[in-house]
Amino acid sequence: MNLLEVCCGNLDSVRAAVEGGAPRIELCSALELDGLTPAREDIKAARSLFPDLTIHVLIRPRAGDFCYTPEEVDLMCRQIETALGCGADGIVIGCLTPSGDVDKEAMQELMRTARNVTFHRAFDVCREPFSALEDIIELGCRRILTSGQAPVAAEGTDLIRELRTRAQGRIGLLPGCGVNPRNARRILELTGCSEIHASASAREADGRKVTSASTVAAILQAIND
Repeated sequence: MNLLEVCCGNLDSVRAAVEGGAPRIELCSALELDGLTPAREDIKAARSLFPDLTIHVLIRPRAGDFCYTPEEVDLMCRQIETALGCGADGIVIGCLTPSGDVDKEAMQELMRTARNVTFHRAFDVCREPFSALEDIIELGCRRILTSGQAPVAAEGTDLIRELRTRAQGRIGLLPGCGVNPRNARRILELTGCSEIHASASAREADGRKVTSASTVAAILQAIND
């Protein structure tokens, strides 16, 4: 069975993801900034409300690039400890050098604290994706969330498929960005992946992006029919 991970920027989205049948979420805040570290209270609430849900927590202390100072790396380590202490099942992180390579030194520091790690879409701005793939595998990450360095995953399927081939089962590839009920199955078919990532969201009257339970259910049906 193919797996859907739903990106949730608030507790309303977590509830909708579960209602729609999602087995796993990526919990974050500030989706309008492409996601930041969620509040401790939201992690604890999600864990308490849904004890059987697999919860991966994004650790990203600020918007902008993915080049972090030593002080920011220290903060991220503390945020990882907090997330795991609140019941997170996995951690989503990514650090780059100013030249666009994986920042192995920063990542090694974070990996000492983290577990079940997804390297997030910082991968999509790496200057050399195949070298980055090997670095991320060497670090011990479990999966890479990627649009195949394209604006949306449906346009990056060739690179995702090539990454999956080169990985040879050493790491999972998680296509994400622009995934919807109409293209999800095709993305999995073209890439050979068995997991996919989507926010499945709509914008509320107050401007918030909130996950739609019906969209989650429709994606799940599309990828598992």
